[in-house]
Formats: sequence, C-alpha cells, structure tokens
Amino acid sequence: MSIRNQGSLPAGGGATYRSNTYTSLLPWQVRERRFQPSRLGRRGLDPDEVYAFLDRVAADMMALHAEITKQRQENLRIKVALRRWQSEQAEGGRR
Repeated sequence: MSIRNQGSLPAGGGATYRSNTYTSLLPWQVRERRFQPSRLGRRGLDPDEVYAFLDRVAADMMALHAEITKQRQENLRIKVALRRWQSEQAEGGRR
C-alpha cells in the first residue's frame, strides 16, 4: 500500500500542502479502478466486495464534488454582492 504525498498543515494553519504534481482522485477513477485477481485460488479479497466498495466511494466522492461546486458558486455570488454593496457605499459617501 502506498501513501500519497499529503504533507502537513503549516504552522499557522491553512490548507494541506500538496505537490504540484498531485492530482485528486475523481469519482470515475475510483469506479474504474480494477485489481488483479488473486493467483492463489480463493485467497485474497472478494472482487465483488472490492468493486461494491469502490462504487460506494465513487458515489460519496461525486456527492462531495457536487457540494464543493455548489459552495464555490455560492461563495462567488456572495463576493459579487459584497463588491456591489461596497461600491454603492463608496459612491454614497462621495456625494
């Protein structure tokens, strides 16, 4: 099992460091991931269970990505409204 370069939190908090070459997994990448069958007969993991789990992880990731997109859109809407309000307040103070 390999661990991706996740880094650690900076001293002042903030986002987790990630290498410029790091790319997040996308739902379709999890869903399409396949494992080699066990060479020793019945030993190893049940492929049906592995694929069911991967489908579940992909569905969760899809929901999270959708929520992130929704929150980014809401964030943008709020920023635009704030800028508009600030401009209106600045113009009102000049009169």
